[in-house]
Amino acid sequence: MSTKVSDYLLQRLREWDVEHVFAYPGDGINGLLAAWGRAENNPRFVQSRHEEMSAFEAVGYAKFSGRVGVCAATSGPGAIHLLNGLYDAKLDHVPVVAIVGQTNRSAMGGSYQQEVDLISLYKDVASDFCEMVTVPEQLPNVLDRALRTAMARRSVTALIVPADVQELDYSPPEHAFKMVPSSLGLPHYTAVPDDGDLQHAADVLNSGEKTAILIGQGARGARTEVTEAAERLGAGVAKALLGKDVLDDDLPYVTGAIGLLGTRPSYEMMRDCDTLLVIGSSFPYTQFLPEFGQARAVQIDIDPHMVGLRYPFEVNLVGDAARTLRRLLPLLEQTEDRTWQKTIEDNVARWWEVMERRAAVEADPVNPEYVTHALNGLLPEDVILSSDSGSAANWYARHLKLRGAMRGSLSGTLATMGPGVPYAIGAKFAHGDRPAIALVGDGAMQMNGMAELITVAKYWRDWADPRLIVAVFNNRDLNQVTWEMRAMEGAPQFLPSQSIPDVKYADFARSLGLAGMRIEKPDGVTGAWETALGADRPCVLDFVTDPAVPPIPPHATLDQIEAAAASVLKGDSDRAAMIRQGFRAKVQEFLPGGHR
Repeated sequence: MSTKVSDYLLQRLREWDVEHVFAYPGDGINGLLAAWGRAENNPRFVQSRHEEMSAFEAVGYAKFSGRVGVCAATSGPGAIHLLNGLYDAKLDHVPVVAIVGQTNRSAMGGSYQQEVDLISLYKDVASDFCEMVTVPEQLPNVLDRALRTAMARRSVTALIVPADVQELDYSPPEHAFKMVPSSLGLPHYTAVPDDGDLQHAADVLNSGEKTAILIGQGARGARTEVTEAAERLGAGVAKALLGKDVLDDDLPYVTGAIGLLGTRPSYEMMRDCDTLLVIGSSFPYTQFLPEFGQARAVQIDIDPHMVGLRYPFEVNLVGDAARTLRRLLPLLEQTEDRTWQKTIEDNVARWWEVMERRAAVEADPVNPEYVTHALNGLLPEDVILSSDSGSAANWYARHLKLRGAMRGSLSGTLATMGPGVPYAIGAKFAHGDRPAIALVGDGAMQMNGMAELITVAKYWRDWADPRLIVAVFNNRDLNQVTWEMRAMEGAPQFLPSQSIPDVKYADFARSLGLAGMRIEKPDGVTGAWETALGADRPCVLDFVTDPAVPPIPPHATLDQIEAAAASVLKGDSDRAAMIRQGFRAKVQEFLPGGHR
């Protein structure tokens, strides 16, 4: 039997050590599906409930494995559905390859069924590499470049294969004019800065007295070096959300998250520092960095296209974070005065006390901060965490102390709803022997998380560790937007847009053969976490939480928070009066001492 183009495509993926393809079937990839049957499902076809979820699962797999994620979909609507997940990968700099079908070449341009101009559609999301295979001899080079480019540039690439091309007999490129041969493998190399630039950076950093360090996901391989730099410079370290798992939160000078979902110590450190070192981060919110002219600044990033952003840096070092820091560290002077770092440590200690108080505040019925805070002491040492966008991301960012081998991520730059559950599924295919936990709002759960529980039910028995916990913050409200309306617009909750149904998520999980619990009282929270972590199958925890607990930004004042809360009750004079009388005292429990 001859080798078809579709057979060779799967063979080439195996040669690149691709083990999973997150996909959904359709007649535009029928040739590939038949080849998967002939290949005995190698690489493994992982079936989601929707192509967008396939893309999110590929992103989660790539984020937590460090390998390229591959997803596949049919022509037309299938290819369109991939886009949101692919944009999530593009904006978070995650290597993902999309393989999509297309109508037969003979039908192109004929307004044929499911015919979409995929080259034009994908030219932004896969701007680094997007090609259509039109003859068999083209395939190895195009596929190899798609994989190599995705990994080298940490980006999205796309391979479009028309349905009729999938069925053609494969023939390799020849040693001939206008044939392009190809080869496997990604070379290993490391960029390092020029010696003069390193000395310039050291001079800037040595001149500072109050140094702040900001790290992102690009510093993940430089944990030891970042720690040594912080101790050498007497600095504090803030973390962009995508870098939350880069450095242990137990270190006393680690201020935690920065930005809208950040901590008060991170805000204070950036407000007061005179020197800034940014490592492997493109954190977008300039207003949370020092005032322009306040701090001299140095940036380290492996991507020359990402340096010089966000702040007027005096020195930009292009290179791998760990190797650049190893060359920079001998040039840094040991700071003897630890006053600045001690101030940061005191602020951090006070912040964690505030977090504990905030988690203990009574709510109706359950405080969502307590749900996350109670998990903190129970986290397995090898846990993988995902968070969806929304108010759940606030609690993930502020309450969980990650350390050691723990991993965590979310949709950092696109901040899309929906990736919490599929990220966790992708994580389980990357590390089936590790527990995974997804923190998900009820809006995201209704959007697509419930459907992906079906995917969990389909595959969980294949995982060495069966634990995948989905914690739903069930407050019947699209809560983050509700509070943004209050804070930014001074508007009360617009119920037609914000109120969502109360769904029995745990019951649905049990109907699929998974475990599930509904928790409606605070005294059931810790026991629910312990039960789920000890379960022999995936579990959904339906926490009925209070939508009135505010996700307070780190720079907010009590007056701003009180005004936002009062706007909830515009038009309700009795309840508004109650807010005016009682909310100030209650919210003071949520704020650090002296921050009024």
